[in-house]
Amino acid sequence: MTRTPMTLTGAEALRAELKRLKSQARPQIIKQIAEARGHGDLAENAEYHAAREQQGFIEGRIKEIEHKLANAQVIDPAKLPATSKVVFGALVELEAEQDGARVVYQVVGEDEADIRAGRISVRSPIARALVGREVGETVEVAAPGGTRTYEIVAVRVK
Repeated sequence: MTRTPMTLTGAEALRAELKRLKSQARPQIIKQIAEARGHGDLAENAEYHAAREQQGFIEGRIKEIEHKLANAQVIDPAKLPATSKVVFGALVELEAEQDGARVVYQVVGEDEADIRAGRISVRSPIARALVGREVGETVEVAAPGGTRTYEIVAVRVK
């Protein structure tokens, strides 16, 4: 079975969500189901059906998180050696050749990716183009609006 890379921060966030689901959301939905059962006929009880649907969602999310954590290869970027190469967990500063705009991205696991926060999935086209490259190199990335060219300005490990 192949391991999925994930930063230490991403793994901690998933563990916190799992703990919240098991200790708060699950007991709360069980209580709601019990209350809805007390209202009588279950066949026509919308509260009961809504609570059961929510319970299914919560249980599914718990299983999904447990599976992701079981198959995760947790990488702490702080423990990686300093290098000028782009590696998983590194912060990469890029300069667009088209307009000179600079952006900083961190290469993270799929579940942690949030482009607005500057975190890109290791499986995204831009990350695949960057990983293994060094400061000063130019990379071309196929984007929805056309091919973009970036120069790697800096690589830092958090």
